[in-house]
Amino acid sequence: MRKEYSWRSISLAAFFGLIGVFIILQMLRIQNSPEAEEFRKTTRGYKGWMQTVYPARGELYDRNGHLLAGNQIVYEVGITLENIENAHTIAETLSAIIGIDYAELYQAITEAPEDQIYHMVDEYVYTADAEILQQMKTEMEEAMVDGIEQQPSLAGLEFREHLARSYPEDSIGANVLGFVTQSGHGYFGIEEKYNDLLAGSSVDIWIPADPNRVEEIPQVPDGTTLILTIDRDLQVATEDILDQALYDYGAKSGTIIVMDPRNGEIIAMASTPRLHLSEFWAYDQIFDNASEFNRATNLPYEPGSVFKILTMAAALDSGTVEPDTTYIDTGSIQVGGAIIQNWDKQAWGMQNMTGCLQHSLNVCLAWIAVEMGPQTFYQYMTDFGIGRATGIDLGGEAEGRLRIPGDADWYAVDLATNSFGQGVSTTPIQIMMATSAIANGGTMVTPHVLYGMVRNGEQYNIPVQDAGTPISSQTARDLSEMLANSLAYEESLALVPGYRLAGKTGTAQIPTEYGWYATDVTNSSFIGWGPVDDPQFMIYVWLEEPSASIWASYTAAPVFSQVAETTTLLLNIPPDQVRHQLATK
Repeated sequence: MRKEYSWRSISLAAFFGLIGVFIILQMLRIQNSPEAEEFRKTTRGYKGWMQTVYPARGELYDRNGHLLAGNQIVYEVGITLENIENAHTIAETLSAIIGIDYAELYQAITEAPEDQIYHMVDEYVYTADAEILQQMKTEMEEAMVDGIEQQPSLAGLEFREHLARSYPEDSIGANVLGFVTQSGHGYFGIEEKYNDLLAGSSVDIWIPADPNRVEEIPQVPDGTTLILTIDRDLQVATEDILDQALYDYGAKSGTIIVMDPRNGEIIAMASTPRLHLSEFWAYDQIFDNASEFNRATNLPYEPGSVFKILTMAAALDSGTVEPDTTYIDTGSIQVGGAIIQNWDKQAWGMQNMTGCLQHSLNVCLAWIAVEMGPQTFYQYMTDFGIGRATGIDLGGEAEGRLRIPGDADWYAVDLATNSFGQGVSTTPIQIMMATSAIANGGTMVTPHVLYGMVRNGEQYNIPVQDAGTPISSQTARDLSEMLANSLAYEESLALVPGYRLAGKTGTAQIPTEYGWYATDVTNSSFIGWGPVDDPQFMIYVWLEEPSASIWASYTAAPVFSQVAETTTLLLNIPPDQVRHQLATK
């Protein structure tokens, strides 16, 4: 039995050995065949490299189809080393045209490793410069004379066009858009938040060194095009108003936001300073830190009396007070061992709740907060989203800070000071989201800048996102009426003829590094909306340290009026009387 198995094993081994010999002989035959020699001739000198091909970045449009960010053709300029005829000419010409260091380039291309095929000089050469170089290369080739060595030559210089980000409106909407660096990555604003969508997906392909043998680059799907909620014309007008306000009132900087309180769409968002997006490399020369790029979303501050709106909303909704509840203001109140006074250190006597808002009485609002108690007060502020990010779709949003009982740095007096916007830090967009509940019948909306996206020829719009219902619709209606009456009674500079508006000023002292508040500088704010019976816009104004007046009623309020009037014109919102007449027909 064993001899029988041994014979079978030897037979199989011999069979497979013969097959192996046959395969080797066949390989040798193929390698030495006429066809193989022909293949070697056609592929001799075939060299190249892998290159990543990036799709066209998705474009950005405003809500009306105006292009805000697109792409432009630029050139990668490089050198195929084995084709160089005069390294000196190449280095000298590129130094003169695109500013490349002559010595570094000359050394790089004359002392390159033997296995190096290609040297990339510059990825972002503008079309005008590339065309000059291409023309010079052609002229030198035509002027060459056979037999003469070291003639001026740009042989080996190669050009490959590709797309780079462009901003046709330059600085318009810069704080909303953000920018894209030469690496192709977006920073700040929309460009950062939706970088992956805009950039699309890259592919790696083989690029032959012989330009005559370059294979066709495969079609790479473009990045997603985005449509923004921004109205380009209102954005321009808002930025102009803000710039003029800084000049008129001597403010250090500022921001203005226009939002639709019904759905959270940001229609305009202006902030200073602004970057020329085509010169994004100047970022460090303009901004000290990232929070300054867009003050509306990135820079928390103590908002002051605009915060009283939220305190009053909480008090009305919790049943602590009613609109006609009265309070005798004596000019001061003691809370947590500290004395709270009004902004003018005066006593205003008998006031109802509308009067407390109209005269912006710190003492009255502190009393209201104490009546509510810390648990109720801070629960409402939490429900309003104070102290946390709104989720707006812009890069770098800050959260601010709301200290609450139980925190190591919270004190009993904070209940009083927080009630009028001191000792709490928020961003303007955070206040807008919270206040949208009052203008929108009790329901807050999440602010957003993306209106829709276009992919494969189809547009997909972004649905409205509710952010909670911190107060009832009745509370929202009552408070809107109180704030509208307050502006009318005092004949506020925020009013716009023909429109009934609601709103509140905020004059906030600025905390110093020494632990107390400065008395000679303030942050001046105003938030308002309208028309009161059908709110279609909400506006937030923040002017930092205006020197013309420390009071928001003389600075931020008139700026609000300008923006509101411009908004009604550009958004085609008829005056109240006309709207009501149209509604009855």
